[in-house]
Amino acid sequence: MSAASSASASHFLTDSLVFDWKAQSFRPDLIFILPVAICLALGIGLGHPGAGLIACGGAFTVGFGAKQHIDDSQFLAMILVSLGTGAATFIGMVAGHTNFILVLFAAGGGFVYGMLSLRQAGVSWVGQQFIVFLLVASGFPFSPRAAAVRSGLVMAGGALQIISSSILLRLLHQLRTELRLVASYLRAEHQALRSSVEQAARSLINRDTPPSAVPYALRLAITLGVSTEIYRHFGFTNGYWIPMTALLVLRPGLTDTASRAIARTFGTLAGAMLASFSLAHLEPGLLTLAELTLLFAWLAYSLNNVNYGLFTLCLTAYIVCLLALNSLPGKEVAYHRAISTIIGGALALTVRLIVIRYRKRHAAQPSVQA
Repeated sequence: MSAASSASASHFLTDSLVFDWKAQSFRPDLIFILPVAICLALGIGLGHPGAGLIACGGAFTVGFGAKQHIDDSQFLAMILVSLGTGAATFIGMVAGHTNFILVLFAAGGGFVYGMLSLRQAGVSWVGQQFIVFLLVASGFPFSPRAAAVRSGLVMAGGALQIISSSILLRLLHQLRTELRLVASYLRAEHQALRSSVEQAARSLINRDTPPSAVPYALRLAITLGVSTEIYRHFGFTNGYWIPMTALLVLRPGLTDTASRAIARTFGTLAGAMLASFSLAHLEPGLLTLAELTLLFAWLAYSLNNVNYGLFTLCLTAYIVCLLALNSLPGKEVAYHRAISTIIGGALALTVRLIVIRYRKRHAAQPSVQA
C-alpha cells in the first residue's frame, strides 16, 4: 500500500481510532446526571416509567447543550434546545411516520440545518437536535392533545436540567439574565436565517454562485427526504434511526462523512451488543435498569469529545437500557437500531458519492465538447 493510500485510509478511520483522553470530563459531567436520575426516579416511583423516559430524554439532550456555546453564553444553547425539542416532539407526533408531510418536514429541516452551518456551532447543534426529535417523535403518532402532554414532559425534563445545572454551578443569576435575552436572540437568528435563505434562492434563480452552505444544505435535504421516505414507506420498526443516522453522519466532505459513518456504525453495533449482553445475562429489574441507564448516560457525556465511536457505543447502550425501562425488548431495540444505522450511514455515503460523480462528469463535459 502506498503512503498516500495509507494516509487516506487513516483519515477514514479518524473518528474510530483517534482518542483524545485529555478531553474526558467524568467529574464535571456528574452534574448533568442528577436531573436525568430525578426524571427516572419520579417516573418509576409514580408508576409511569414511560413518562419518566420522555422527560429523561429532554434532560439528557439539554445537558449536552452545556457543551455548546452561543455568544459566550453558558445557557442559551440549553434554553433554545429545550424549547426546540419540545416543539419538534409535538410536530413529529402529530405528523406521524405514515404521512408524507413528514418527508417534507425532514427535507426542509435538513436544508435549514445545512444553512445554519454558516452560523455558530451552537446554533447549528440546536437545529440538528430539532430534526432528531422530530424524527424520533414521528415513530409514536398521537393526537394533538396527547402530543402536547409528551412535548410538555420533554420541556419539563429540559427545564429541570437547566435549573439544576445553574444552581450546582452557582450561575442562577446569569440564567435569569440570559432568559430575558432569549426572545431578542430568536428574532435576530430568524432574520439572519431568512436573509441567508433568500440569498440562496436568488443565487439559484439567477444562476449565480450560491453561498458556501447551499450545496451542503441541498445534499442534506435530499438525503433526509429519501431516507425519511424509506422509513415511512417500508415501515421499519424504529426506522426513524435511518434518517437520524443520515443526518448525523453526512458532512460537507467525503472523508469526514465516511469517517463518521464508519465510527457510528461500529459504535452502534458494539453498543447494541454490550447492552443486549447486559440485559440478557443480568436480567435486571427496574432499579438495575435505571442504574445502567444512568451509567451509560454519564459515560456518553464524559466521552463525547474523546472519540466519536466510543461516544456512539455509550449512547446506543443508554438508549437501549432507557427503552427497556418502558418494557420494550432490549434485544429487539438493539437489533433494529443497528440495522437502521447501517442503512442510514450507507445512504449518506451513497448520496455524497453520487454528487461527486455528477460533479466530475459535469466538469469533464466542456473538454469533451472541445
